Amino acid sequence: MRNKDRAALRLGPGLTTGACNDDPSSVGTYSQVGAQFGYGLAWTLLFSFPLLVAVQEISARIARVTGLGLAGNLRRHCPAWLAAALIALLSAANVFNLAADLGAMGAVLRLIVAGPVQLYVLLLGAASVLIELLTRYARYVRLLRWLSLSLLSYVVCAFVLEVPWRQMAHALVWPPLSASPPYVLAVLAALGTTISPYLLFWQAQQEVEERQQDGSAPELLHAIEQAPREFARIRFDTLIGMGLSGVVALFIVITAASTLHAHGVQTIQNAAQAAEALRAVGGRFTFMLFALGIMGAGFLTLPALSTSTAYAVGELMSWPVGRRHPRAHAPAFYAAIAAATALAVALDFVAMNPMRALYWSAALNGVIAVPLLAALMYLATNRAVMGPLQLPAGLRVLGWLAVATMGCSVAGLAIAWLRYS
Repeated sequence: MRNKDRAALRLGPGLTTGACNDDPSSVGTYSQVGAQFGYGLAWTLLFSFPLLVAVQEISARIARVTGLGLAGNLRRHCPAWLAAALIALLSAANVFNLAADLGAMGAVLRLIVAGPVQLYVLLLGAASVLIELLTRYARYVRLLRWLSLSLLSYVVCAFVLEVPWRQMAHALVWPPLSASPPYVLAVLAALGTTISPYLLFWQAQQEVEERQQDGSAPELLHAIEQAPREFARIRFDTLIGMGLSGVVALFIVITAASTLHAHGVQTIQNAAQAAEALRAVGGRFTFMLFALGIMGAGFLTLPALSTSTAYAVGELMSWPVGRRHPRAHAPAFYAAIAAATALAVALDFVAMNPMRALYWSAALNGVIAVPLLAALMYLATNRAVMGPLQLPAGLRVLGWLAVATMGCSVAGLAIAWLRYS
């Protein structure tokens, strides 16, 4: 195979970003969806997949063309107040999501090794920050890629259970729809945890980091002849990464529906309770696979949440950002990583309903996805940003469809609450 062909098939930011999409809070949300509605909401994963692939590819294209992450482009091409408001929304959602993930990991660790959850949350947060501060970029990326394999445990879970595949397939293509507030909230939560705003910023920034690690790779605005090869690489990488994410999410729903929902368990408090319930109805082997998957996904996603926050804030403030910089050269960037994690740990010391934290974290992502996706499409269709490297028609249509879908979900939830309240 020629070097050009190998470059087009290289896996990188898309793979790790897709793996990060199935974080512990997503596991909790998908498990609750499966427990409460059985296979009835599996259709949201099939429906959202092309939208997810499209918006992630668009974010990666913007970064590869301009050499800047999304926050840097927002700072350059949007009013300062709007860029600051969007990054503030992203940061708040990221910290809340980070807290939900740490809480879920701490609760799972207590199931495996008895001990206080809050101590585990503190240790896990500290471990995540230390890994980010003390590992070199290349080793860090390899670690993330290996951790992505932990997600396959969810696929194995489904195949050790008795799953009514025909019933699942029927629900996937002919779902039982409802306009009730719990159903609409579950749809918004499922979409919000699938099309998560932080993933847009994470994949874009990873593209920037990869390019800067390879000093011979200029921005595509200055090397337009490389664009077809690079866009082919981005599409392949994104398809594989989001495909992994979608398959894993579907199998989490299948596992929860085939065990929890089938045995009358329709409400869970967090991902740890889903794992514990699986021990009772699926056996210790299923429980351990599910629990280890949560821990692996957590260690994969904690750095993505805290670092994407630091990237976004740093680019907005024009700080030196990126893990290629030694700590002494980018102190504010590394301090932001630590601060985001510390705030998340502090949130876990505040008494709050764990399931509400998971569900509302996903729903909050769904709400703020609307303005952030609209901003993404503004950048991607702006000739001042992309130059002659405009989006193909298919990506443009899917990108705006993603904006409309998330907007309709938020509006539908508001209407449902007003109607039934």
